[in-house]
Amino acid sequence: MEMTLRWYGEAYDTVKLWQIRQIPGVRGVITTLYNKQAGELWTQEEIKALKASVEKEEMHISGIESVNVSDDIKVGDGNRDEHIENYIKTLENLGKEDIHMVCYNFMPVFDWTRSELARKRPDGSTVLAYTQEAIDAINPEEMFSTIRGEMNGTVMPGWEPERLAHVKELFDRYSDVDEKKLFDNLVYFLKAIMPVCNKYDIKMAIHPDDPAWSVFGLPRIINNEPNILKMMKAVDDVHNGVTFCSGSYGTSLDNDLPHMIRALEGRIHFAHVRNLKFISPTNFEEAAHLSSDGSFDMYEIVRALYETGFSGPIRPDHGRMIWGEQAMPGYGLYDRALGAAYINGLWEAIEKNAKRNA
Repeated sequence: MEMTLRWYGEAYDTVKLWQIRQIPGVRGVITTLYNKQAGELWTQEEIKALKASVEKEEMHISGIESVNVSDDIKVGDGNRDEHIENYIKTLENLGKEDIHMVCYNFMPVFDWTRSELARKRPDGSTVLAYTQEAIDAINPEEMFSTIRGEMNGTVMPGWEPERLAHVKELFDRYSDVDEKKLFDNLVYFLKAIMPVCNKYDIKMAIHPDDPAWSVFGLPRIINNEPNILKMMKAVDDVHNGVTFCSGSYGTSLDNDLPHMIRALEGRIHFAHVRNLKFISPTNFEEAAHLSSDGSFDMYEIVRALYETGFSGPIRPDHGRMIWGEQAMPGYGLYDRALGAAYINGLWEAIEKNAKRNA
């Protein structure tokens, strides 16, 4: 595996590349053109400039998260085919710049949902959290304004104000989109892009729905093992794979995370490793990466990745806000650096133990 960190670009991220470079074992970043709207074409010149900004700090791009999929594609109307054509050209331009992994999602309206962005924990750190009762009490059209004050002045992925200014229209567009229709539109999209993925060896890694159940009545289709295997069977190509996000699949206590990793052997192209602490099945908060701080056995999750031969990029996911840091919630430097060191330590121990036993 390759340890990486997510980075949103010079104009958007509070964390600097020179800081990331000082995390032991991290030389690659997962980045994006954060100013691009879903459906827009990424030019080769823009991608080249992004690469140059990373390489001048003696680092490299390990993958893109995300080339966002437009609502036209997800709903299956409007400018769907035009946006798919732009997506194909974008993938071609990424391939020409030697970038071979793209994380994306197919979640309607909200890319992820939390009821709190700064829940205070007993140690004084703050974390993203979810309580179903709080979500049920919120008018979805007011969701963005409810949490905007906790964003620390940043623009969070999936919560772009330009897009969410039209949230009522978005909900109207999804009014007749059920799980079957959303799944069919995903398959349509994947079949269209697989030729360019094969040509340039670009691994598409779909991110799971978060949380793993319907929120505000919106459909969920990438939330458990049967649904992922169904997607892979529908488009049976090694380039059609997944981002294994322990924190997203793990929102459902029905998901056996190590078992899922083994069931997806060879099709996990990217991994997000993080921990959650459950208060109840629908009330959880994000924890430090350390197993004992949350509800997951992080050793078994990392061991499953190792034993299935995972060799792609991996990154610590959402971190706590600690030591007074002010940053995009979940994406500060300090706790993610601790997470990277912890995961690297687990991997080293598992690898050495496996070699010793062999």
